[in-house]
Amino acid sequence: MFNSLSEKLESAFKNLKGEARINDLNIANTVKDIRRALVDADVNFKIAKEFTDKVKEKATGEKVINAISPGQLMVKIVQDELTELVGGKEADFNITGNPAVILIAGLQGSGKTTFTGKLATYLKTKKGKSPLVVAADIYRPAAIDQLTVLAEQIGVDIYAERENKDAVSIAQNAIKHAKANNKNVVIIDTAGRLAVDEVMMTEVANIKAAVNPTEILFVVDAMTGQDAVNTAKTFNERLDFSGVVLTKLDGDTRGGAALSIKYTVNKPIKFMSSGEKMDTLDIFYPERMAQRILGMGDITSLVEKAQEQYNEEQAKRLEKKIRKNQFDFQDFLDQLQQIKKMGNLKDLMGMIPGVGKAIKDVEVNDDSFKGIEAIIFSMTPEERSNPDLIDAKRKARIAKGSGKDLNEVNAFMKQFEQMKKMMTMMNKMPMGGRLPGIGGMPGMRR
Repeated sequence: MFNSLSEKLESAFKNLKGEARINDLNIANTVKDIRRALVDADVNFKIAKEFTDKVKEKATGEKVINAISPGQLMVKIVQDELTELVGGKEADFNITGNPAVILIAGLQGSGKTTFTGKLATYLKTKKGKSPLVVAADIYRPAAIDQLTVLAEQIGVDIYAERENKDAVSIAQNAIKHAKANNKNVVIIDTAGRLAVDEVMMTEVANIKAAVNPTEILFVVDAMTGQDAVNTAKTFNERLDFSGVVLTKLDGDTRGGAALSIKYTVNKPIKFMSSGEKMDTLDIFYPERMAQRILGMGDITSLVEKAQEQYNEEQAKRLEKKIRKNQFDFQDFLDQLQQIKKMGNLKDLMGMIPGVGKAIKDVEVNDDSFKGIEAIIFSMTPEERSNPDLIDAKRKARIAKGSGKDLNEVNAFMKQFEQMKKMMTMMNKMPMGGRLPGIGGMPGMRR
């Protein structure tokens, strides 16, 4: 999402490379370039100017010590100010109450219904809650259908009254239903419009007054840029919402909404999401977002995602097999499945410092592993657990079964053997290095 902004900020910092110290001239040039980069990213000029004025003030007041170059110091100052601009620190998410009531608001097409499903998944799988999703959009039957499909997909209950045209009573009845059925969180998906109108605003305000929600979340399509910020301001004036959700962060957008919205409405960004998969919802961490914008990656989030998929017992079992050079195709397949559960492949790679820039123009398809999986799935269980069994005749059968050329199967087998040797060597090092490739995912340790 922030590729263009990251490149322009990196270019701005080049003014200071090779300089012995920060002075008024190179500060002014760098700050001017940073302001231009922010405006180009669809950040309001007033916000961009105030941001760069703070950067300039801090840079001018800093004493540059010998251990830190001016360029590094300026990056640190910008990183700190970016962190403050997008929120400063992680915001709390209140799910207390019996039940806790969460009201979802936003324009049509912003991703409210999909987010409702994602939030229910998050609360169920990571918080141990029993959520009830509520279809309170009385204007679009498709919205009820969509939420019904999502609820079935993630295994949560849905409350809907298709014939009832009173959204307030639907919300009230849903809460009664939740109490009667031991649901401790109610998530109300409200109606949206293509643009702000009085009917929609009055309805959602009436729902708020009737159910007294624990949290009111305003869902913003990050791809709509500055328009999203203006809409958020209008909604906030009527609802006084408690937090913002940024959706479609995987889109090709300039990022102005993400950078401007906290400043404009003074409400924290609580969640961010990308893609359609129900497990692609993340807590918003301002510091990590600032690091990603500056091309520093986000190793902390990457490790957390990996730890969600790996456990201590799995790691020890796999480590033992690698030490004995017994890592097989089934282990390899299991590792692939774990990686795929972590989220969008290009997003994951972008969390590694330096990699995001390198792959910005590269198509990294989530189906990249399908060819490898097809080859392994074409093996018998015995062949997967004992690769040495696979001779020329078996390779021919595997190639035919996977729809691959024999040369592709041979190449994969060769790469697998090379990887096995490397993993075994690395895991026998005295200091215990992290394993490369698939085996080097967090969770693999000495």
